[in-house]
Amino acid sequence: MLLPRLLAAATLALVSMTACAQVSIERFQAGTHYFPVEPAQPTASGDKVEVIEVFSFACIHCAHFEPEVAKWKKKMPANVAFSYLPAVFNAQWETFARAYYAGEVLGIAEKAHQDVFDGVHVRRDVRNLEDVAKIYAKHGKTEQQFFDATKSFAVEMKLNRAKQMVPRYQIDGTPTVIVAGKYRITGTSAGGQDKVFDVVDFLVAKEAAAKKGAAPAAAAAKG
Repeated sequence: MLLPRLLAAATLALVSMTACAQVSIERFQAGTHYFPVEPAQPTASGDKVEVIEVFSFACIHCAHFEPEVAKWKKKMPANVAFSYLPAVFNAQWETFARAYYAGEVLGIAEKAHQDVFDGVHVRRDVRNLEDVAKIYAKHGKTEQQFFDATKSFAVEMKLNRAKQMVPRYQIDGTPTVIVAGKYRITGTSAGGQDKVFDVVDFLVAKEAAAKKGAAPAAAAAKG
């Protein structure tokens, strides 16, 4: 009778171990649904989890993705700091990056964002800075204010940083979302543009848990 009992116990243990292993498998996997940024890049979001969309007004895929971004921003977790990072892959993209940062300096980038996308890809009447200036004028800034901003030191600094950071994030296409300077997600990796923020939310929670766990360890080390 002892042998059957031992076999039953061993079988139960094996089933339990298998169940635990299955539970421990994460919903989204590195190398499939997202990719590690190596080395991880520093963030500027303090205690919040940084989420960045690398985009361009010139990118039709970014235009198609923007409604997903807008929808998610309305319900994003309170512990997230979101921002846009324009990619500069060629002269036209640099023009649009400069336009975006001019809007940011003027404080109207958020209001004009969708309007610029529509001008480029829907109305098809936006191709240069002069065209963007007309859009920004509709949102409360004169064309001269816009042109002055495009030539400002602040915009040049932001552009130079964008040119440095996009390669560091190993970006090879847009739109791409970066979480915590550590993880890179695309529509392809997520299984569709409508699924990108499912992966983002997963990684935000993962990073928030890591931050929470690191805080007591840091406090203990100081003590």
